Amino acid sequence: MKINFQEIKNKFGIIGNDPLLERAIEIAVQAAPTDLNVLISGESGTGKEFFPQIIHQYSARKHGPYFAVNCGAIPEGTIDSELFGHEKGSFTGAIDTRKGYFEVANGGTLFLDEVGELPLSTQARLLRVLETGEFIRVGSSKVMKTDVRVVAATNIDFLQAIQKGKFRQDLYYRLNTLPIYLPPLRERKEDILLLFRKFVSDCSARYKTPPVRLLPDAEQLFLNYYWPGNIRELKNVAEQMCILEKEREIDASRASRYLPNFHSGNLPTLAKPEVAQNFADLNEKEMMLKMIADNRKEINELKLIIQQLLVRTQSINLAPDFQKQEPQTVIFKKEEPVTIIRPSENDTKVIELEESLSLIEKEKDMIKKALLKHKGKRKKAAEELGISERTLYRKINEFNLHHL
Repeated sequence: MKINFQEIKNKFGIIGNDPLLERAIEIAVQAAPTDLNVLISGESGTGKEFFPQIIHQYSARKHGPYFAVNCGAIPEGTIDSELFGHEKGSFTGAIDTRKGYFEVANGGTLFLDEVGELPLSTQARLLRVLETGEFIRVGSSKVMKTDVRVVAATNIDFLQAIQKGKFRQDLYYRLNTLPIYLPPLRERKEDILLLFRKFVSDCSARYKTPPVRLLPDAEQLFLNYYWPGNIRELKNVAEQMCILEKEREIDASRASRYLPNFHSGNLPTLAKPEVAQNFADLNEKEMMLKMIADNRKEINELKLIIQQLLVRTQSINLAPDFQKQEPQTVIFKKEEPVTIIRPSENDTKVIELEESLSLIEKEKDMIKKALLKHKGKRKKAAEELGISERTLYRKINEFNLHHL
């Protein structure tokens, strides 16, 4: 079967000529006539959402329903109800019987995005419906049947998730009958400038502004950049340049302002592939922890400076535990001798507790600022923070930020 790649790309809005991209399209078209489950893997922002549509449109189910479900955006307490439905009165707020996606997608295709975010209890239900086509609504005992083609997508490392007990191995093999891998943008270098020009052209047409153009040194900068956010990040950069730049020709110096340096503590990462790869491999929770850890280092350095400077004045009232410590005299350059009091074990615990609380406040403040910036739109706030909507929802509950 000869595949017209350009026709498919035009039909589904896919841009690029990279062989790895075309291989992914080829597998999707070959998989479409079958009813085998497909697992699409690749980093966030690589365009995984287009491929379930290709599979659906080139299958015998193309006249049936098609639903896309972001498993990471649905709170854990309601995910079973969303997928499998519920009976009236089965839980607080269940004022009516409701059909789930597996019921309404009968005869069609169901795309489960971020399937790695599903809780283990839901994974067991999903495994059953994949193996037998049977499911039970929440609060019911009646077994129901469905005929649904499942296409799943993930940006996590399933083998690591299985080892950590976060994902069922049997479900992984059931989903991964036909794997499709989408390469990150850094492995599609010849497509980077093509995509940039497309995004700039679209933005210019939308806002009626002259298109920007990258000079050769800026083009080289883009080709060398790691693009941890992939196509989504490139689109953001292109649109920012199109709107903010007064000059229409952009050199490397100006372009670099839109590609923050990893070593400055900002995201995303620039250069040093081994550093960027480590960052790209982190899951959402680890991303947040990494950001907090960077703040912890700064706090520790600041704490050391404060401990040295606090004793410069004799007017400081020392706590009893501090006074019991044996003093040690040191000489500061061009200063009079000062006495440093080494804190006791109890004092250290207090400092650690205060530090822990400060980190929690830091995380809360970051989430609050993101929500305010995007006027309460949780999807955009989650994207800026680098976490899933479910994680953000959990944090909003934890910090009581529902009013934002």
